[in-house]
Amino acid sequence: MGRRRNRGRNISGVLLLDKPMGLTSNQALQEVKFLYKAAKAGHTGSLDPLATGLLPICFGEATKMSAFLLDADKHYRVRVKLGETTTTADAEGELVERRDPSGLTEAQIRDVLTEFVGEQQQLPPMYSAVKHKGERLYKLARQGLEVERETRTIQIYALTLHSVELPEFVMDVHCSKGTYVRTLAEDIGKRLGCGAHVSGLRRTGVGPYDDQSLHSLEAVQEAFRDKRFAQMDDWLLPLESALSAWPEVKLTADAAFYLKQGQPVLVPNAPTSGWVRLYANHSEFVGVGEILDDGRVAPKRLLQVTA
Repeated sequence: MGRRRNRGRNISGVLLLDKPMGLTSNQALQEVKFLYKAAKAGHTGSLDPLATGLLPICFGEATKMSAFLLDADKHYRVRVKLGETTTTADAEGELVERRDPSGLTEAQIRDVLTEFVGEQQQLPPMYSAVKHKGERLYKLARQGLEVERETRTIQIYALTLHSVELPEFVMDVHCSKGTYVRTLAEDIGKRLGCGAHVSGLRRTGVGPYDDQSLHSLEAVQEAFRDKRFAQMDDWLLPLESALSAWPEVKLTADAAFYLKQGQPVLVPNAPTSGWVRLYANHSEFVGVGEILDDGRVAPKRLLQVTA
């Protein structure tokens, strides 16, 4: 946007942004970063311009937690239009084929959805950010090219039919990272024999976060114009909120000292495996660790939060 670069504020926290339709995730990120005058910010998994909904924006030290949100399960509400396939598998693409879906019943749609629950192999679409020989697939697709892609293992934990009003239906999707909802909708359309594409998409959950307390970009812009900066900062969730499902480990002063030096430490009554949240001084979140085979807690990502 041609804005002058500056150092920015050293703020840390997570903003649950309701990404508006029409913006890329990076455009939304850059606008929010500017409004917060933040020195460092990142988002946790792209949404297509067509999509709306939950886009966690991580500021400062919270960017160290963003990788864990990228790996987290996602929830979507998806509007699927039957009878039409497009080049991009969504409403932004050009029409490829049209078939009549009027003979389908709600029961048929529900039965087909159950077939897609579970672990499966999914082929990434050409209109995606996956790289092929260093080039983004969507750039090749815009040139009219199609290349071989490798399938990915994904997990569909739940598919719930929300409503049917032919030629469209709405479903709720709970899936693993790396799932392309556009491809899922297209595959469901193939299975129903009429084709389909995504006509509306909203992300409703990322890891521990849901869409019950989102802040619209318009609200952030309005708060900025009104100079309600303290309120904007109050909207930021603590760093450890991204890991709220993980067990916590309280460190003694000695253990915290050695762990901050990068050394694994033995903590009585710690979990026997997995990732943990680390706290010093009873309540100071200092980062994340992993339980080693010998029971010690190894530091993995430590924070340097400044007041």
